[in-house]
Amino acid sequence: MRLSQNRVVVLISGMLIQLCAGIIYMWSVFRNPVAEHLNWDLSAATLTSSVMLAAFVIGIVGGGRAQDKIGPRKVVVIGSIMISVGMLLTAAVNSSAPWLIYVTYGIIGGLGVGFVYTTTVSVIQKWFPDKRGFATGMMVSSFGFSLVIFAPVTSSLLEKVGVPMTFVIIGLLFLVVCVICSLFISNPPEVTKAASTASAPAGKHYKTSEMLKTKQFYLIALSMFFVLPAYFILNPLFKTLGVERGLTEGMATLLVMITGIASASGRLVFSWISDIIGRKAAIIALIVVTLASVLLLIPAKGIFFLVCVGAIAFAFGGSAGVYPSLTADNFGTKYGGLNYGCVMVGFGISALLFPVISNAITKDGDYTATFILSAVCCIISLVLMLMIKPVNEKK
Repeated sequence: MRLSQNRVVVLISGMLIQLCAGIIYMWSVFRNPVAEHLNWDLSAATLTSSVMLAAFVIGIVGGGRAQDKIGPRKVVVIGSIMISVGMLLTAAVNSSAPWLIYVTYGIIGGLGVGFVYTTTVSVIQKWFPDKRGFATGMMVSSFGFSLVIFAPVTSSLLEKVGVPMTFVIIGLLFLVVCVICSLFISNPPEVTKAASTASAPAGKHYKTSEMLKTKQFYLIALSMFFVLPAYFILNPLFKTLGVERGLTEGMATLLVMITGIASASGRLVFSWISDIIGRKAAIIALIVVTLASVLLLIPAKGIFFLVCVGAIAFAFGGSAGVYPSLTADNFGTKYGGLNYGCVMVGFGISALLFPVISNAITKDGDYTATFILSAVCCIISLVLMLMIKPVNEKK
């Protein structure tokens, strides 16, 4: 019973940290007020989210390596402080050098988010070897729900107290919550480690150098790379494209909230399902959902457009919940932080590359070619996923 209570405390603490770390999805809320406050070009301000996303992936890799050396608690504390310091420094940026937000919010904040994200996910997988998908889903769903909870609160703060004070309040709040919760983040005792080892493939925990020599790693990373373009391309277009497809301004704004809820729900639902039907089957299901939805987007208008976008966000969230468990199932949990960080490189490259490709092939506001590209990528991801076999499986 005590073990169960301990791991529940770890889970709840990690979920609260993830809730704060989900700020990476909130730049769309900050962008316009910050650009106006600093007299900053809106397109330049938009790049902040790309900078933060790139730093996020680097932070996942660095945080995964660091937790293997110094332990998860220290890494989460460091990451929490980086997030908070990034917010507080952002409050001090003025119109003479607005680009400093790339450094404060983007790089410092993004690295901190990556540190706490990968560490809490890795730790909880070790505590729940019997319910790995469920525990991972609970953790990353909190990350996704951050937008749903903090977006309206942040919008209200920006209106009432202004941009600098909003960043100060958020920075201090996150510092207190994350540092306190980090005190409960630790690897499980030996008895749970033994159970975790038993759940690894053939009892083996692969070091990252060993994992990189397997074809399974590249199949997993590439399948993630190809399944995500639909969401990354649509994400900055949700509101404007919704209006073009017949939604009112109010419904288009609601669409942004719906995608946040759908993404968070997908993280939990697909992770839970993966414990029942298996990781591969769950990922194949989310690929099929994405493929069907992105093709239906070509003619979709009005409420049907909203449903298709919601389905893509739901599947996107599912990928964030299942891929960590798939990686742990194949390569074990002992080096899970760095191992999953390497898989997430596919996530980062996809996020940076495909929006650029979309802009290049979109003509006169017609996104048909972009949607077809996304569908082709889904088919490639499906083929790659079907090729994956357990790393220890003999011919």
